[in-house]
Amino acid sequence: MLFDKKFQRKFALSDQGVSNVKKGTAWTVVVNLVVMGGMGVLYLLMMQFMDTLTDGAPLPGILLFGLGTLAFVILSFITHYQQYQATYGLVYEEVKTMRVGLAERLRKLPLSFFGKRDLADLTETIMGDVNRMEHVWSHALGYLYGSYISTAVIAVMLFAMDWRLAIACLWGVPVAFVLLFGSRRMAERNAERTKAAALEVSDGIQEALENIREIHATNQEQRYLNSLNDKIDAHERTMIKGELATGLFVNGASVIMRLGVATTILVGANLIVSGQIDFMMLFLFLLVITRVYAPFDQSLTMIAEVFLSQVSANRLMEIYDTPTAEGAMTFEPAGHDIAFKNVGFAYDDEEVLRGVSFTAKEGEVTALVGPSGSGKSTCARLAARLWDATEGTIEVGGVDIATVDPEVLLSDYSMVFQDVTLFDDTVMENIRLGKHGATDEEVRRELRRVRG
Repeated sequence: MLFDKKFQRKFALSDQGVSNVKKGTAWTVVVNLVVMGGMGVLYLLMMQFMDTLTDGAPLPGILLFGLGTLAFVILSFITHYQQYQATYGLVYEEVKTMRVGLAERLRKLPLSFFGKRDLADLTETIMGDVNRMEHVWSHALGYLYGSYISTAVIAVMLFAMDWRLAIACLWGVPVAFVLLFGSRRMAERNAERTKAAALEVSDGIQEALENIREIHATNQEQRYLNSLNDKIDAHERTMIKGELATGLFVNGASVIMRLGVATTILVGANLIVSGQIDFMMLFLFLLVITRVYAPFDQSLTMIAEVFLSQVSANRLMEIYDTPTAEGAMTFEPAGHDIAFKNVGFAYDDEEVLRGVSFTAKEGEVTALVGPSGSGKSTCARLAARLWDATEGTIEVGGVDIATVDPEVLLSDYSMVFQDVTLFDDTVMENIRLGKHGATDEEVRRELRRVRG
């Protein structure tokens, strides 16, 4: 089927998003056929004028023509309004759902995922990639697939009238799209290069912001600015090259498609001279030509953006494909002894822990001693299920922590890391972050309890 699960994944759509695309496509088909119906009104009017000129028939009634025109205008307004609502209006809700869903998904992902993605990369996904997909959902998919279907319907009608003129009129459409689809791989590679260059710029800005004090203290402002300017220039050059390559194919496809006007006139003139058709048949096809290419004017531009959007869609789906850390919403351990049982862990293919077994008893101090990089901090993170062990089990009070929801599990934990971040606020407000809405007395009570 056209809008199947593969289509849904390809464009990072939710179930509601697929439904929205279907509605947008349906109304685009209706709009294109209604507009083509307007050409039919002009054709009927022209036929009556020709009958007047050739056979002396009376002129067409102004009232009847006026009513037909009014009906067309009203119908056109209604269908265009519905198309707008089905393409733009519904998509805005989808984008809101997408952003909230991404935030919720990120909240449930294990810390190991964030170890592979820096802040600039995640920001680009949540903001830049979603923005690009929003544009594709609202401006491209409904219009593009609606144009496919409406053109196919119109083509069947044209072939029923005269297959020779139909071929002369429409031959450029499939050729143009073959040319565009032939450039797809190149467009996707250019999109990947542009995205990588954009991330370099974001990383440079993020690095400068995070180290602004050190940069000033060591008098490195100019070096950082020069480096950032170089990254911006590289991004600009990459983007220009990609846009130029895509633009050449898009404009080439548009020119090829428009050649159908010339071939229709040539074939039609030859058929008239040979007496196989009359002028009104050629006039009908010329009217059709004025509108049959119109749906593809936007689609040709948008199809290039559809190709580029695949990089953004893949980045979004990477987040959804990453398994979340989930588990039971209750945690009732028999004490709080932390037991590692033959635990192993690896960062991708780099093994950090293998066969680690020990018990940190409740009420005692357990120290892990070893050189830098030996896995001490990793053990602490695994014990709190910030990461999941790749081998073995970790138990707290006899409960396998892999079976407990991380947020529920952490309600029994207190941790101080070596890279502590304090917010620019009072000590009390920093502590209050652990429990939203905690009173001052609750904070003081916890401080006394920890101190004791």
